[in-house]
Amino acid sequence: MQVTINFDQIYPPLKLVDTLTEMTFESPKVDGSLQEMLIKITLHPDPLLPGVFNLGFGPPDGKGNFKDDIRLKYEDLDKVFSTVLFHGLVFLQQNPESTIGIDGSDDLRARLYHRMYKSNRVYLADYFAAIGVDWYVRIFRNGDYEKDELGNAIAKPRPESFDYKRNNKDLYRYYMFRLK
Repeated sequence: MQVTINFDQIYPPLKLVDTLTEMTFESPKVDGSLQEMLIKITLHPDPLLPGVFNLGFGPPDGKGNFKDDIRLKYEDLDKVFSTVLFHGLVFLQQNPESTIGIDGSDDLRARLYHRMYKSNRVYLADYFAAIGVDWYVRIFRNGDYEKDELGNAIAKPRPESFDYKRNNKDLYRYYMFRLK
């Protein structure tokens, strides 16, 4: 599945909060019905990723969040993703010191994001610097791992410029972008 991003082809917002952290829009599905979609931007909880905001979206769950585990058949997937990323762009323009991150809730979605970054490289480069994040656990010379006070290995994020030569099966754990 290929997604083509075009910020001139987006859905208009139904609701938009002043902080730009939430927006809703409607997207037609292939069956002709309309699906309300909620975009939420929240501060990433990892203190090792300061200034990073997670961007997520999906149908509202009725409790202020969205469902990200449903497969919907959109009439225009390109327009859905263009709308979501355009909202991220608007948020960053109002918060230029911030970074946006997206996380696939499963490998299928992560693969979609990976391919989306790669196939829209030229277009998105006019707006964003793309970043891939892997996590690592530090291994000491004695073979032991860096651990927290409970004895659990500490996983730390390692952001890097997105490697466009990286294979579609070698996914990042998290995908980020910031203004150029």
